[in-house]
Amino acid sequence: MHVWKREYTAELIGTAINIFVGLSAIVFDFGKGLPMEQLIPSTETRLLITGLIFAGSGSLVAISPFGKLSGAHINPSLSLAFWAHGKMHNQDLIGYVFAQFIGAIIGVFLVSKLWGNYAKSVYNGMTLPGTSYSLVTVFAAEVFITFLLILSIFMFVSSRYLMRWTPLMVWLLIAIMVWQEAPISGTSLNPARSAAPALITGLWRDQWLYFIAPPLGALLAVGVFRLLPRQLDVLTCKLYHSYHCRSIFRNVKH
Repeated sequence: MHVWKREYTAELIGTAINIFVGLSAIVFDFGKGLPMEQLIPSTETRLLITGLIFAGSGSLVAISPFGKLSGAHINPSLSLAFWAHGKMHNQDLIGYVFAQFIGAIIGVFLVSKLWGNYAKSVYNGMTLPGTSYSLVTVFAAEVFITFLLILSIFMFVSSRYLMRWTPLMVWLLIAIMVWQEAPISGTSLNPARSAAPALITGLWRDQWLYFIAPPLGALLAVGVFRLLPRQLDVLTCKLYHSYHCRSIFRNVKH
């Protein structure tokens, strides 16, 4: 029998906060009728601001009480990677992914209610392929950026020196990805982040990409990590490990 754990609730809340803040940043920076387009005409600059806010909110969740408890995966791709590397129990993978999708839906729902027509003007923050790129290019881009993110996280959480800096690294890396890669694929990295606005908006065009490419990139990252020197191993499945919070993860050294 599957038992709901408080880590799942923490993961749900953390995901909802991250999605709410991140998509609110998208609406504020790109929503039609809002002042940012006139104040900052450069789309690239607004993308950088959006990336810093979106990714920054996730890193703040990681160091919050919610993140210290659950590990602040916020992303099924990351949970899948930890599970594939033998660090999560089967039932915890299911619990985390369920919590992430529900949290994302709650976050998008709140964004749609708060921002109204401004949110509708940007499809409630949906990730959509860039019009100038083929779907093959978009798919490959999502695979690559997710691969890079997950491999970077694994490298940091396998080092006792670097692990404390994981939230900072993730913040800067995702911000740069949003800044440079968003015009190609929307920088999803996260099936829950893409599915929730698609569900609220009722538009599923090309969304299959975001269900397949990020998890594939995550699994590729695990494969490459395993090819690295044998002394490397994941020490924690939390983006910010606190020795005062329990850990439900498998085969991790505290």
